[in-house]
Amino acid sequence: MFFEIIKSILFGIVEGVTEWLPVSSTGHLILLDEFLALDISDEFKEMFDVVIQLGAILAVVVLYFKKLNPFDRTKTEKQKNATWHLWIMVVIAVLPSAVIGLLFDDWFDEHFYNPQTVAFTLVIYGIAFILIERWREGKKPEIKSPYAVTVKTAALIGCFQILAIIPGTSRSGSTILGAMLLGMSRTAAAEFSFFLAIPTMLGASALKVVKFIFTSEAAATGTEIAVLLVGCVVAFAVSLVAIKGLMDFVKRHTFTSFGVYRIALGAVICIYFLIKGAALAA
Repeated sequence: MFFEIIKSILFGIVEGVTEWLPVSSTGHLILLDEFLALDISDEFKEMFDVVIQLGAILAVVVLYFKKLNPFDRTKTEKQKNATWHLWIMVVIAVLPSAVIGLLFDDWFDEHFYNPQTVAFTLVIYGIAFILIERWREGKKPEIKSPYAVTVKTAALIGCFQILAIIPGTSRSGSTILGAMLLGMSRTAAAEFSFFLAIPTMLGASALKVVKFIFTSEAAATGTEIAVLLVGCVVAFAVSLVAIKGLMDFVKRHTFTSFGVYRIALGAVICIYFLIKGAALAA
């Protein structure tokens, strides 16, 4: 059990860092799992990969609690109304992926949860980030605050989030990319992506837990529960640092470096699994 806890700490660190960066937490977890697989059932592992993100989500709630709290007594009536407007936009944005996720979650897992898909989407979206940053160069953003998001913009960002159902795309990557294409500044796009993660990942985690309870042939073991709890706690702690770091970064830099990193990671995943496949076939 001791070694499994150590492994879960490493998974929590990777999740806490990559959940918020537009680099695909799934791609990183797949690579980590290749070299440091957890000794848990396949059914629990499927749930673990999603539910561990709850720890990361709590970091957003803590860091942005005042900004997201419409009942804050220190806010003016206008500020409270703006907060309610933000939450309504978040709900609108989450609806497209919620509907598609509920209907096709199993189908997407069966057909796209593989290293080949992850490598392909990492590279494609890496190129997209580079191209969009070049296209935006010299242009002033039309939306500089998440409070200024309109119904149309929120709905379109929600459509971009549907793409994140495909592993390797990155939920934050697809929503930030979509928001920037729609005229949002980097900081506003990143913040709205953070807020959108709260209901999105709560819903995804609830879905995976329910599926595990009703489809798993055996109940979770004590070790599995401990591994999940430790992973969540570590992801929460690391996310507190990662979110602050990303916001400081995007205030001074573009997302081009993340695009380059995605392309490099996609190439590494592709080469690794090609070599592995050749070795198994030999």
